[in-house]
Amino acid sequence: MGDGQSPAARTGRVPVRSRVPEQASPGGAASAAQGGRRPGWLARAALLTAVLTAAGALLGLVRDQTLAHVFGAGGETDAFLVAWTVPEFASTLLIEEAMALLLVPAFSRALARRDVFGAADGDPVRRLLRGTLPQLALVTGAVAALVVWAAPVLVRVLAPGLPQPQLATDCTRLTATCVFTFALTGYFSAALRAHGRYLPPALIYVAYNVGIISTLLLAGGSGGVRMAAAGVAIGGLLMAAVQAPALWRVLRRPPQAAEPPSAGAARPSDPGAGPVFAVALVAPVVVFAVFRQSQVLVERFLASPLPEGAISHLNYAQKVAQLPMVLSLMLCTVSFPVVARALAAGQPGLAQRRMERDLVAAAAIVLVGTAVVIAAAPQIIGLLFQRGAFDARDTAATAAIMRVYALGLLGQTLVGALTRCYFSAARPLWYPAVAMLAGIAVNVVCGVVTAGWWGAAGIAAANALGISTTAVLLLCGVRRHGIPLATGDICRSLARLAVAAVAATAAGTLAAGVPDGSPAAIALAAVAAAAAFLTVASLVGATEVVSLLASVSRRLAHVARSPFLGQSRTSGAPDPDVDRDVPLDRRPHP
Repeated sequence: MGDGQSPAARTGRVPVRSRVPEQASPGGAASAAQGGRRPGWLARAALLTAVLTAAGALLGLVRDQTLAHVFGAGGETDAFLVAWTVPEFASTLLIEEAMALLLVPAFSRALARRDVFGAADGDPVRRLLRGTLPQLALVTGAVAALVVWAAPVLVRVLAPGLPQPQLATDCTRLTATCVFTFALTGYFSAALRAHGRYLPPALIYVAYNVGIISTLLLAGGSGGVRMAAAGVAIGGLLMAAVQAPALWRVLRRPPQAAEPPSAGAARPSDPGAGPVFAVALVAPVVVFAVFRQSQVLVERFLASPLPEGAISHLNYAQKVAQLPMVLSLMLCTVSFPVVARALAAGQPGLAQRRMERDLVAAAAIVLVGTAVVIAAAPQIIGLLFQRGAFDARDTAATAAIMRVYALGLLGQTLVGALTRCYFSAARPLWYPAVAMLAGIAVNVVCGVVTAGWWGAAGIAAANALGISTTAVLLLCGVRRHGIPLATGDICRSLARLAVAAVAATAAGTLAAGVPDGSPAAIALAAVAAAAAFLTVASLVGATEVVSLLASVSRRLAHVARSPFLGQSRTSGAPDPDVDRDVPLDRRPHP
């Protein structure tokens, strides 16, 4: 982290008595850390993001249902999914990971600098924009053109055993435009979130899936999967379009004058002082994102020689299984700018409490979701996809794979949350990329062995083992790399939650088998799993789960009394604080 931290903060362990909010500096550091917002705004932002993310996820399921209904799980769908590797890779690199991990801290530092020192030497936010956006557009536009030109070679490399390579090439040339449009989308999202604007970024996957579904419906089945690829290109344009007006309004707004800082006020680093896309800054984040998305490349490479439909079964299983992970990381996405801004304002204690809370909350959510996915996998896949060209055999194969994938969901969630901790500060670290590379190596070695005798399920098992390896390495490396987290407390909390998750899986499996084949089995499994999880978590002393529920109920009550994602409240009443000033394993029952 930056200079000025205490030795305890640098080692990742802050004593209980020292875990108090830092005092605002005369220059307004506390204001910078929170973005000058009233209490309760983060809860409203998280609620809005949750609703719109759920809407985007549901539309994603409708999209996958449409593809499964029209094209089934055969060679044509496999060809499209190979082409879909381009937008999937671009999404991870340019929206979900690298772009956000680079630019949210950069914009947060620019805003912290402007909050403290004003715009006397030029607006640092606009200077950052001028120094990065043109470079990004030029580079990604050139890469998109290169992908279009090299599509035949790319298809042969990604899936050497694919039965229909020409169809995959045509689709790849259409989806290549996403390299450019996703770059703009990720840039706009990072800038808006750093400014505390969450509505337009939360709409991007709604727009994306609407573009794909609308194109398929308007085509009426003509054009085959090429029309699905065209829909991907249109969806990418819509993702950028829904955010552009909001970003324009934010950037046009003149910066407010800041109070003159005191002589001893810390000066946040100036992101405009040097190019943000300098190799030393960008390389660790980009390499990490590339390694992480390589999981998909490994999976499709290993599955291409398997019987037709293997790539499709893996894709559908992964998309559904990862829904709990997507939901669990919403809070981390919303609070990431808060953590980055707190660190930029010299408040590591505030950042630590937020990160610890997010990790436990994300783990609890994903473990309940994992229990439901494992317990009711056949019912979920049957309800979502078994119609049209997607038959009962496809359902059975996809459900078996999904249960194996689910074993890696906790690892996926921890990797997503912990990388935000590693990349929140101004100094990106190489360690996450090294940990991700180690996980990919485990994935490749195990996948080569297991794919031969276990087929697609063996590839899913290798994926789960590889990402779990990365998660363990990231958690073990927190202290050595100066991340302010209490690793021991977090590990003890995760162990208790894992015990509760095992019980939840057993309860959900029993409940799902009662009305065999009925959609009601999914609801029964979810209720039984959640009830068992909460009960066992309380019995084993996981008081943080009960504390989280109490905090959520207080937050929801507060949101109900406030304007929805409203403007600043006029009341100065304190907002219920979800951040306890004690270690995770010592937090009292509410």
